[in-house]
Amino acid sequence: MPYGQWALWGLAAAAVLLLVNVAWVLLVRRWYRLKGPLPDMLRVQCADGWELTVHARRAPVRRFAEPVLLCHGLAANRFTFDFEPPYSVAHYLTEAGFDCFSVEWRGTGHSQRPPRGRRPTDFTVDDHINHDGPALLELALKETGAKQAFWLGHSLGGLVGYGVAQGPDGGKLAGLLELGAPVYLKSEPFLRTLISLGVRAAWPGSIRQSWVSASMAPFLGYLALPLSDIVVNPRHVPPRVLRQLSVNMMAAMSRKVLLQFQDWISHDAFRSYDRKTDWRAGIAKLQLPVLVMGGSADRLATAANVEAQYALLTSPDRTLHVFGRDRGDKMDYGHGDLIFGTGAPMEVYPVIREWLEQRATPLPPTSAQG
Repeated sequence: MPYGQWALWGLAAAAVLLLVNVAWVLLVRRWYRLKGPLPDMLRVQCADGWELTVHARRAPVRRFAEPVLLCHGLAANRFTFDFEPPYSVAHYLTEAGFDCFSVEWRGTGHSQRPPRGRRPTDFTVDDHINHDGPALLELALKETGAKQAFWLGHSLGGLVGYGVAQGPDGGKLAGLLELGAPVYLKSEPFLRTLISLGVRAAWPGSIRQSWVSASMAPFLGYLALPLSDIVVNPRHVPPRVLRQLSVNMMAAMSRKVLLQFQDWISHDAFRSYDRKTDWRAGIAKLQLPVLVMGGSADRLATAANVEAQYALLTSPDRTLHVFGRDRGDKMDYGHGDLIFGTGAPMEVYPVIREWLEQRATPLPPTSAQG
């Protein structure tokens, strides 16, 4: 057969495979879509012009003045906290009487569209701290009429909270809840190699792995993907939840953010992109209430990491809680298990709720009903 005909056959086969893959992913996304009432979708413009989408879930009966800001980590989106019950912190806290606002950071989910003149991947963690966080705070306070808000952040979301608390809007925070936030990033060979590969794969702008994640989702629970135990212990997450997470929660990673993480890992730092602002050093100056939480088997924010993080704090109201079997919990928690582990709704969520209730401002019964 002439070479030209082979080439045509090859192109035809590639086109068929592409169409099959598209149909497969669309079917998988429909099958594993999340069910239940959707939160309100709100929009707020940051000081630099980037528009964020914030998903608000209101309490059936609002019992507390302060809203709770729910802030996801790297390569994730709002479904980190606003998932299907019982694995949904947003549903859990609204039932307890708190209004909840789940952000999607710039470049993620419904917040991907940049202002004119900017690329969708042209941002760093500095932008989350200096622009996204203050805009999220402003929106939540305006929507609720509250003077302050609580910040609950997982992983990168917790780090952004530390940065916002050190900035001009820090006084608007009633407290920080840090869930698996790796303030210290030990420069281990596997982590350096992993981030280096990520930076290369993200050229020229980002890694968009959500399509691959959706393609592989139906097989999760039957096989383990390489390095998946770094993010979550698959044995601790129900198989269907694992598949739903792979389909719904995965988000793109900006190359500039990955380069910033590479700097942090290489130099065991938590600092700005230009290396001029040391947010880790600033943690010692914070005087607001802080709850530091981690998992005994977390490979990113290790138990030693969160304990060292806690040691930085000088706030008179500071609490440390590492979840694990040696403290009587059902399991040794990994990074994502803190939210989606089978025991999380009974062991992690109540700690969050009780800490908030002890520090929140109760609303009078008449106001709460209104």
